[in-house]
Amino acid sequence: MVPMAHAHAVTHDHAHHEHSGRKLIDAARESLVKSGEQWTAMRESVFAELAKHDRPTSAYDIADNLSRSRGKRVAPNSVYRILDLFVANNLALRVESANAYLANTHPGCEHDCIFLVCDECGEATHIDDDEVSRTVRGIAQQHGFKPERPVIEIRGLCKACAG
Repeated sequence: MVPMAHAHAVTHDHAHHEHSGRKLIDAARESLVKSGEQWTAMRESVFAELAKHDRPTSAYDIADNLSRSRGKRVAPNSVYRILDLFVANNLALRVESANAYLANTHPGCEHDCIFLVCDECGEATHIDDDEVSRTVRGIAQQHGFKPERPVIEIRGLCKACAG
């Protein structure tokens, strides 16, 4: 798996605030609690570790880093369950083709994931585009399908690699 750089492009028609550092962790906690879930010490540790990375990160890397910092083994399966909860509650985004995750810098805002993934250098650019999201969801609904979490990944070459 190629390490991925992360750039964030935004195209949307509503206001939201992007967070970082402690404010991001606090916003994630508020959003998760508001959805009826508990914010445990382990969930905070996983989110804080995820939020440290500006590129998509695997559950195994998060588990390894937490194991080292805690001085005891953290099971990747536990981290996967927490990351799945975060994705379901819009606290994290999942780059499906890389099986890796990014912290959502605007927890509580629902956006479908659109990623531009460079096959050469591995850079992953996340884009929020409400018009594309509405179109994709509308197409699914026209076919009698209830979209839960659309993810669009466009593979190709980034500007630098396309040269």
